[in-house]
Parts: sequence; C-alpha cells; structure tokens
Amino acid sequence: MSGPSLMDSLFQRTLEDLIKGLRQQLIGEQAFISKALEEIRKEIKSTDLSTKSTALLKLCYLSNLHFHDMSFAAFHALEVLSSPRFSHKKIAYHAISLSFHDSTPVLLLITNHLRKDLTSTNEFEVSLSLQCLSRIANVDLARDLTPEVFTLLSSNKLYVRKRAVAVVLRVFEKYPDSVRVCFKRLVENLENYDPQILSAVVGVFSELACKDPRSYLPLAPEFYKILVDSKSNWISIKVLKIFAKLAPLEPRLANRVVEPICDLMRKTGAKSLLFECVRTVVTSFSEYESAVRLAVGKIREFLVDEDPNLKYLGLHALSIVASKHLWVVSENKEVVIKSLSDPDPNIKIESLRLVMAMVSEHNVAEISKVLVNYALKSDPLFCNEILGSILSTCSRNVYEIIVDFDWYVSLLGEMSRIPHCQMGEEIENQLIDIGLRVKDVRPELVRVARDLLIDPALLGNSFLHRVLSAAAWVSGEYVEFSRNPLELMEALLQPRTSLLPPSIMAIYIQSAFKVLVFCLHTCFVRGGSTAGVSASASYESFDDLSVENGAGSTVAHGQTCTSAPITNESIVNLLKLVELALSPLLGSHDVEVQERARNLLGFVDLIKLEALNSSGQEENDSERKGVEASKIIRLVHDAFSKELGPVSLSAQGKVPVPDGLTLNENLGDLETICSDIELPSSNTFSFGYPSEEKDVSSFSNLQIKEDSGQSNESTSLLAEHRKRHGLYYLPSEKSEVISNDYPPANDPALQGDNNDNASDLVKLTAESLVLKRKPNHSKPRPVVVKLDEADEKPVAVKHPESRDDSLSGAVRDILFGSEDILPTSSRSNLPNSNRKGKEKQHMITQVESKENVVDDGNSSSRRRKDHSHGKERRHRKKNAEERNETDRKEKESSSNYPRRHKSRQRAEEPLKVPPQTSVIPDFLL
Repeated sequence: MSGPSLMDSLFQRTLEDLIKGLRQQLIGEQAFISKALEEIRKEIKSTDLSTKSTALLKLCYLSNLHFHDMSFAAFHALEVLSSPRFSHKKIAYHAISLSFHDSTPVLLLITNHLRKDLTSTNEFEVSLSLQCLSRIANVDLARDLTPEVFTLLSSNKLYVRKRAVAVVLRVFEKYPDSVRVCFKRLVENLENYDPQILSAVVGVFSELACKDPRSYLPLAPEFYKILVDSKSNWISIKVLKIFAKLAPLEPRLANRVVEPICDLMRKTGAKSLLFECVRTVVTSFSEYESAVRLAVGKIREFLVDEDPNLKYLGLHALSIVASKHLWVVSENKEVVIKSLSDPDPNIKIESLRLVMAMVSEHNVAEISKVLVNYALKSDPLFCNEILGSILSTCSRNVYEIIVDFDWYVSLLGEMSRIPHCQMGEEIENQLIDIGLRVKDVRPELVRVARDLLIDPALLGNSFLHRVLSAAAWVSGEYVEFSRNPLELMEALLQPRTSLLPPSIMAIYIQSAFKVLVFCLHTCFVRGGSTAGVSASASYESFDDLSVENGAGSTVAHGQTCTSAPITNESIVNLLKLVELALSPLLGSHDVEVQERARNLLGFVDLIKLEALNSSGQEENDSERKGVEASKIIRLVHDAFSKELGPVSLSAQGKVPVPDGLTLNENLGDLETICSDIELPSSNTFSFGYPSEEKDVSSFSNLQIKEDSGQSNESTSLLAEHRKRHGLYYLPSEKSEVISNDYPPANDPALQGDNNDNASDLVKLTAESLVLKRKPNHSKPRPVVVKLDEADEKPVAVKHPESRDDSLSGAVRDILFGSEDILPTSSRSNLPNSNRKGKEKQHMITQVESKENVVDDGNSSSRRRKDHSHGKERRHRKKNAEERNETDRKEKESSSNYPRRHKSRQRAEEPLKVPPQTSVIPDFLL
C-alpha cells in the first residue's frame, strides 16, 4: 500500500476531527473507527513528519479508548522521535510509553534517542525521556543509561532532578548493579531542602523499604530528621510508612520514634496524616499502651464523623487493631452494629469484618442468627458477603469455635434457603466435610438433607444445585440414620430432578442406589421371614448410645418414629418407582448418568424375583433364587457400608509421579483442545432402545417442562406429591390450578414475621457481642476427626522474602560495608579521625626512635663535627626516614598475600545483619 499523496496530507483529519466524527456516529461507530484506522495506516507511512505525528496521535487516542493494537506503528514512532521539533517528540514519547514492552522488536533502537535527549539542554525534552524510561525500561536500557541518570541526580534544574530521582526506582528494579553507582547521590538528596525533590526521594525509599526494610535501617537518622522537620503532609505520610516497616526490626528505633508520631497525632489537622499516624501506631507500635489509647481516641472521631469516607477509614483502622486489641472493638460496638445498615457497601463490609472478629465459641450462635436476619433483608451482594463471612469464620481451623454441630448443620440448611444465597459450593463442601469428620452429627445431617431434597422449589435455583448434590450424597451415605428411607427415595426420584445438571443427577441416582440397597437389606436380610421391619430398627442402637452418653432423658437426635415399616408391598412399589423414573435415563447423552441408571436398573432386575414372590406362593421354587438375591443384597450392602473418611489436603502431593509421565502445570489450553466437543443439553434424551419403548412412552408423560402445556398425568403426579408432602409446599387456594411454576424458596414476602426491625437487630447484636460465660448445661463438644498437620491450621502460601535479592544485597553492601556514602548527619567521623591520628602519632614515634638509635651510634662524630652545616644534618635525617620507609614496605610486601586472603575470606562470609547498631548508635541511645 503506497503512502498518502500531497493532497491527502493537506486535507488530513486532525484528532479534533476524529473526535467530532465519533460523537456524531450514533449507530455505525465501529464502521467509522475501522475507516479511521485504514486512514491512519496510510498516513503513518508518509515521509512528512507532521503527517506521521498526527496519524500517530490519532492512533494513541483510539488505542486508549477502544483498545486497538498499535504495535504496527512501533518503528514509525521511532521515526517521529528523531524529529527536532518538541511537539513531535512529545507525541512519539507518548506513543512509545503506551505500546512498547520488553518483547517489542525495535526496543533496542531507542537507546541512542534516549541518551541524546537525556543529555539535552532543554529540560522538557529531558523530562519526556525520563518519563518514557520509567515506563519501558528493561535490563539493557537500565544498564546502558545508568551513567546519564546518575548525572541527572545532581542536576541544577529541580524539574529534571525530581524526575531523575523518580526514575531511579525503575532502574534499580531492572538493573540492581546500578545501586553501586547511583545510591550515593540518591541518599545525598535526602538532605535537599526543596520539598519536590525531598518528596520524590522519600517516595522512592518508601517503595524500596516495602520490599526489604532491613537493608535501610542505617538511614533511620535521616528519616527521623525529615519526620521532625518536615512541614509537608505528603512527605510525613511517606516517612511514616517507612517507619512502620523499620520499627518492628529494631525495638530501640520504636522507642525513639513513637513520641514524635504521637505529637503529630495531637497537633495535625489533616485527616490524611492523622489516619496514617493511627495506622502506623496500630500496626507497628501496638505494644505502647499510651500511643494505642491516643490512636483509639482518634479512631472514635473518625467513626462519629458524618463523612462516609472518614467513617470507612475509622472502621478500617478498627479492623487492623482488632487482631491485637479486641477491647477496642467492644468499646465501639454500637457504631459498628449500626454500620451494618449503612447505605455505603464498603462501610457495611468493614463493619461485617469487625463483627466477625468478635465471634467466639460462646456467642457464635447468637451472632450468626442476627447476621442471617440481616442477610434476609440485604441486597444480593451484601447478603453473600454475610453468608461467606459466617461460613469462613465457623469453619476456621477445622470448626474450632463450633461446639453444637447439630445447630451448625441446621444453620447451613437455613442459609441454603435464603433467596439470594450464592454460596452453594462452600455449603456443599462443609456439609460433606462435617459428615466425614463428626460422627455424632450424622442423624441431624440426614434430617437437614431430607428437608432440602423434599422441597421441589429448591430444584429451580441453579445456585442451590451444589447444595442439593451434597444433600443427596449425605442421604445415601448415611441412610441408616434416616427415619423414613422410602420418603428419601421419592425425593431423589421426583420428576423435577430433570431440571438438575447431569453431574448432579448422577449423584441423585447413586444415592438412590444406596437407599434402595439399605431398604432391601433391612426388609429381606435383617428382617428374615417377617412381614416387614421398621426403618428405625437400625436406628435404635444409636439412640441407646446417645442416652448412655448423658444426653438427658430424651433421645438426642430424633423424634418418635411415626413412619410405616418397610414391608414387602412397599419394596414392590419402590422397585416400580425406580424402573419408572430411571428407564428414560438409559438413553441419556451424559455417560455418567447413563451408566449409573443402568447399574441401578440391572440391580433391580436381579432382586426383583424375591420381592414379587413374597406372598408365599411357589415358595419351594423361588427359595433358591431368593437365597441368591439375598446374597447379592448383602454383598452390595457390605460394599456401601464401608465408611468413608476425610482426605488430607496434601494427599495428592504425596502420590509419586510415575516414571515417564509428564504433567502439565498449566491447563489453560484444555478448553482449546476440547473445543470440538459439543456438550449436549442436560434435559435432552435419546430414546433408541426398542425393548424399552413401552417404558419410555409411559414415562414421557411424566417429564416436567417449563412451557405452560403439561400433561394430565404429570399434573396428577404433582398433586399426589403435594398431598403427601404438603408440609413442604407453599399454601395455595382451592380454586387454583396446581402449577409446576414454584415460587422461590423462602420468598421474602412470606418472611415478614421472621424479620425484626433494624433497631431490634441492633439491640440483639449488642447483647450477643457481650462475652458470656459458657453455660454449664451445654452438651460436650463431639469428636472432630483431624488428619495430619495440614488440618491443624490453614496452609499458608509461602511467598518469597524478596524478589529483589540482588538489589537488597547491593544496598546492604553499600550501607553496611562503607560509611562514605552516608550523609554528614549519619557519619561518625570522630572515632575514625582519632584512630587515624593515633596511627600517625605511632608512626612518628617509631621513626623518631629509630632516628635516635642512629644518632646514638654516631654521637662522637657528631660532637666532633658540631660545627657542620645544618644541611648535612637534614640530609642524614632524610636518609634515616628513607631507610625506615623501605623496611616498612618490605614488611607489608611480605604479609601482602595473607592480608589479601583474609579480606577475600571476609567478603565471602555471609552478611551478618545486626551491625546496624554500630551504624546508628548515637541516634538510638
């Protein structure tokens, strides 16, 4: 494509024209942008630098607003950069800052341009090049341009020097060896009286101290001087951030700094500086009670302020201090509780964190009840924040604050029914985890799971599918604790389960398999030849155990069993229900659903003979088949009876990787690999089995569909289900036609009696926050199964101490190895000068003593020639000094190698950090 003609350049659209054109495009904006990009691609190839720079400017605008790629213009930006005009350089540097990165092919070509502009006499060109260097500097650029940056650190132009100080941070990060060149000049700028330069230097040291504060302890005197003398709030804030990092490393430094910080809190009127003082005290000076008391008083001023920003800062400061001084939150609990109803979402979240900080095993039930009531009345976002806080706090350190697990399991079921609940995955994990760890809670867990499964309204909420999968798994795994297993089967096989995704349906089918095996085993194997066995027979042993454990005169986990016994007739009806519900699933497109349905139906075919011949007819002929069926039932029941235990978080890491197996650490390309696989819809089935056409046609009328047209058979089935389990259905008018469109669970309109007023909630929360003594009549905490050390505390992610080890090492070498770079206020030159003076005096004494020996040897001749000229005496003295010097040099040369070896050995030894006491002794003492 050829470049633009002269006429095109003359009538080139400017950036203003482009913006006006975009504003006029109400519909076809994308087409206008595409056309503008085509024009830019033509214009940017022009040999005229003005045309090229205008095109580059328009490209920058489109890249900023519409995120268009401008990498194709990288070389053209360098061409514009070579222009002598400042306006062109400004556009070029702006484009380079936006588009250049470490992998840009032409990045190295900019080195000479930057070097030329860094040495320019125009301070604005120098500032543009420094700003660009701070954005695009890599290792090569930082290494090549370090001498220029070093020169600019002492520039007479303050506008240039402050930008050079700022760019040093990027240069240090990319090329740590530049510390040995520039650090001295950087430290010297700490003594500069210009507030702009000082602000830039302190900002650089604030960022450096965040990465490795120990390396900058020798500079504490300079920071202290700035803290005391500075009149700029911004500089004081940065210095406070530095002392917040340094104070925990040196207790004597904290003793010296805490008083000036308290003076700042008392005198300053700037809220920003006041908050930084408060945060510094509560984070790094929490051992000083007087300073903490003063900070708490300032926090209270923030809390009662009408400005929501200051109120948020006060709550944030309270959350910081709460970890070490919980009494501060107790003193301000009324403000914290009222903040739960604040319209500002950030204030509500901070107050929620403070309330959760007050939770203990004595008040967890009361606080959770209050917060659940708040969740019912809150918006979806804050509602899930509340539920997530409850879940994370109660499950901390393997449920260490939970004493009554029956209550907590009921709370999980109640939280699942909150209309805006989206914490299904976490609730699912905790329901299963508690079932695996706490054996005593399993009866209550099965009851909660039954209540969730039996409610058809929950099936339509996609956020509760994970909770329903946990409820189904619990019902099947611990079915022996169920009061009515037949009711569980009806809930697991109800028609509306077709709304569930295939992964959840597979869990439902497997749980139904376990419940069926339990019912058959109870009726035929355990019951023997009796007509039927009560479902609570297997539950009797657990009730006896609860009474023996001292739960009281009543049975611990249950009510009296009113369910009908499991008879042969109920077994026959149960088998028919299984065949009717699962036959259509044999043609499911999901392999897991199809396989589990086939397994269950195949098992039903094996044991059907014994159930159908239970009337006693042809007993001799069916006795042999009945014994075989009983063996099958016993075998499958024994397989399902094997108890599952919790799995350690580190279990997978302990499995050795087989030889020859290469595991990918990143599975981000998995989606692209499986992109050609089309996943079927969860509610579609293929009926391709001729032998099952009759069953398929009979069950097809029972399929629940979301459209208004429903078959009479499905309506009658739902009516029968509603009649049987009316307790779990919402009330409906008699004249109302029974519909499949269930309202959402726990509709807020139906919860009017359960939701208290905000004032009542505040009162209840205030009472619950008061620490109570544990009541004596509370039952003992059940045994919670723990695994290894990974279960004791959450596994903390270990972060590297510093990713700038070479940078920190270079700073330590300079600060701890040589005191020459320290400013005058930090040097202790007096001991060094005394030492040098003593060495010099010793040398002079030694020379004089040798001179006396020579003079004594020649005393007689000196008496005879006492009239000789003074020049000869001075010549003799000079010869003696030369001989002394020669002897001294010979001694040094003879011991030169060992001394050099010792110095090298000292350099190779690891750096011992506590020499900072010898660097700043006067300041700390």
